[in-house]
Amino acid sequence: MDLSRTLAGLGTALLATALLTGPAHAAPNHAAPAGSGPAATPSTRDFGNGAERNDIAAVASGTAALYSAKAGAQGTGLGTDQAGSGWKPRHKGYPRQTALPVYPVNPEDRSIKLGLVPYHEIAPKLNALQKVSNRVSAEVVGKSAGGRDLYLVTVTAPESAAEAARQDRWRGLIEDDPRAAKRDRALKSGYKTPVWINANIHGNEWEGTDGALRVIERLATATDAATKSFLGRSRVYVTVTNNPDGRIAGTRANGAGFDINRDHATSSQPESRAVRDVVIGTQPFVMLDEHGYTGTTLIEPATPPHGQNYEYDLYIKHALPNAEGMEAAIQKLGYAETTRADIPFRDYAPGDWDDWPPIFTPMYAIYQGAIGHTVEIPLQVNNAAYTSLPVEELRRRSAVNTDVAAATIEAALTYADTNRTGLLAGQIEQFRRGWAGEPSPTIPDGFVPGFGPEDRYSTEFPRAYVIPQGTPAAARLVNHLVAHDIRVTRARHSFALNGRRYAAGTYLVDMHQPKRGLANVLLEAGRDISDLVPQMYDISGWSHRLLWGAPVDISRTAAPRVASSPVTRAAPTGSVEAPRGRDLSLTLRDGNDVRAVNELLNLGVKVRQTGASTVVVPAEARGEAASVAKTLGVRFTAARGPEGAPISPPVIAGAVAADELFALQEMGFPVRTVSTASLNAGSVDLSGVDTLIVSSGLSYAALNPAARAVVDGFLARGGGVVTRGATGAAFNAAARVLPATAVAGRGDANGVVTVSNEGSVVGAGSLPNSFVYSPLWFVGSGFVGPGFVGPGFTVEQRYGADPLVAGHWLPTEAGINGPEQAAGQAAVISGATAGGGRAVLFGTEPLFRAHPKGLYAQFARALFWSAS
Repeated sequence: MDLSRTLAGLGTALLATALLTGPAHAAPNHAAPAGSGPAATPSTRDFGNGAERNDIAAVASGTAALYSAKAGAQGTGLGTDQAGSGWKPRHKGYPRQTALPVYPVNPEDRSIKLGLVPYHEIAPKLNALQKVSNRVSAEVVGKSAGGRDLYLVTVTAPESAAEAARQDRWRGLIEDDPRAAKRDRALKSGYKTPVWINANIHGNEWEGTDGALRVIERLATATDAATKSFLGRSRVYVTVTNNPDGRIAGTRANGAGFDINRDHATSSQPESRAVRDVVIGTQPFVMLDEHGYTGTTLIEPATPPHGQNYEYDLYIKHALPNAEGMEAAIQKLGYAETTRADIPFRDYAPGDWDDWPPIFTPMYAIYQGAIGHTVEIPLQVNNAAYTSLPVEELRRRSAVNTDVAAATIEAALTYADTNRTGLLAGQIEQFRRGWAGEPSPTIPDGFVPGFGPEDRYSTEFPRAYVIPQGTPAAARLVNHLVAHDIRVTRARHSFALNGRRYAAGTYLVDMHQPKRGLANVLLEAGRDISDLVPQMYDISGWSHRLLWGAPVDISRTAAPRVASSPVTRAAPTGSVEAPRGRDLSLTLRDGNDVRAVNELLNLGVKVRQTGASTVVVPAEARGEAASVAKTLGVRFTAARGPEGAPISPPVIAGAVAADELFALQEMGFPVRTVSTASLNAGSVDLSGVDTLIVSSGLSYAALNPAARAVVDGFLARGGGVVTRGATGAAFNAAARVLPATAVAGRGDANGVVTVSNEGSVVGAGSLPNSFVYSPLWFVGSGFVGPGFVGPGFTVEQRYGADPLVAGHWLPTEAGINGPEQAAGQAAVISGATAGGGRAVLFGTEPLFRAHPKGLYAQFARALFWSAS
């Protein structure tokens, strides 16, 4: 075996960052065939939890704040994921042409330097093509975080309204009644093959857009009979740039600082919601997601671990030959840099380039019935290369990359057209298995070349999930599921299941449904895969059932026996349940509860706090409470017990990651962003700040004397502190906030963990599960000083006795800093600082990528407590 191949991709990156202590163990049937080794360095990619999570402090922008504020204004609170509110195909014939708005010329667009199409030229190009070709239809399917248009182009032969309606009926039949679709001879011969191309999801990976535009133009204007015939039996859908904010700015992230290609299970960003709606509305057989830059062109399918909810036999039988067809196409380009491609399934070791989580666009598309591929074009033109290489070399590279993107798209179109019968049968079969509730079949070794035991992942689908109604978390989860085309019904009357009685209105997710894989990958607990692969690129554990705060029960074998109605949107949950004239109580269990408090404070309501998790609203503010209850779905009850202490809107400064800033704004917290650089520049005044959050981009050790004096003065006067992660722990140690030392697990360790809740601040009423990435735990440091009593901190949350529920967490070396060592240790602590302030230190990730909605309130309670 050629070990230079087995350490490609992530293995190389992790070793370089000292996250691994030994070599990856490769499976023989994923080794490269003899004589086919790479001519250059194998493909590489960045570590999944990169600098943006710990080293870069987000900067508040009007766009981000406005976008987040709209979340609450739209009546959904956390997130804007409303069922039925997204893009849907129009019911009319083709072409469906729209005069796209044209944006002003922007000379700062970073694509210009590379000789590529700047964003402001895309709409004029598409408008011109629509004028000269009745094969091209362009429309806007959404707005980016920065407010820019997201374009969808459809290329197909003209269709009358009746012909288009028939295509729509057939598409619906494939999903809704796959048995009937399989028997329908007219469908088999007349259904147009749908292919979806997604380009430029990472803004500074530009050339997918240019390659796609080239293919669109060729299909639009070609006069040969073959192209005309192809478009008569195909529809080609192209989201031309999925990230216009990043394309213009030359950033991987969108305008809100999010990596869109990590958001498909969460749907926090408008760009990911737009392409979700596109894949649902078009139901493609094949999709490509064009990326860069890996040194050697890389084309999925990926290595194990494979998503255990896939119908993997239906996927790999097409994914591998399609990838090899794309490899052949780039070889024909004749460049020295395109003599071969890396196909991870064929060429890499397990864990080096996996398809485990549903956060990536192609992996998400698999659950929607597509054969999904990431394509990584080869030659780097972003980041350091963008500023260090001569323009001529950059443009040469971009020209090669554009050719590669176009070649892979053309090859995929050819494969889809040539194999349309098998692809159609596969999509029908995927949905049929779901409706039938059949187990996924066991795939034999050699099913495709290289398939072996290390590729065999499966799960046992439950019969149903049951979601009791009545909380904003339940409504949020149900709306999320429905928006992802997962079928949810609502019980018309009360019923019993597995010895428990459920009320009328309870939500049901019957797992005998076409997209059961997607339903299960979002709702199941997941799996501990630590012993199966040596490393993982990105998150390995997630669970909306365990982390989103909604009560969800599992029925393993019994189907609910109750009449139910389909849900298009969750029922309202807000209420004021107290006699008039009584003060009102609100418990902070959910991010919407937190947002309600912040909105009431902003309205001037005199809110009082009776404990870390409960607030009281005076009876005279009943109208304001009723308004936020209706908007945010929160529940006020009659107040009992002590009157409590008045609270004011907390003034928060934060050196935080972009995702944390977004989550804080979702909860209604204004944040004054700070960083090492801004403090050293003297542009930050902490004198009016109640609490300083430190999680990314602030190093106490790197502060100049004046900046350090500002921070020391803040701490000396009793300012509150909340930290998260390694950056926060380093700040705590250097500034001597609490006498605690952080112990770090392996940097790539991540997943869903069990916790025990002990403290009254963060622990009070918190979920029994949490999320970690690069986990920390805290032990006494031994240093003491004025204001410290006993050990100097209170344990709010501990890791469970066997902490990892799902994910990947190995020790740094045998018996060191693994989950066994973390068991029972302090995951979150609170305490008094030497200056008389309050501090909370998180070793968990309660705001990670705006995903674990059920953990938000923990962080908010820490803010209110530390600011008081």
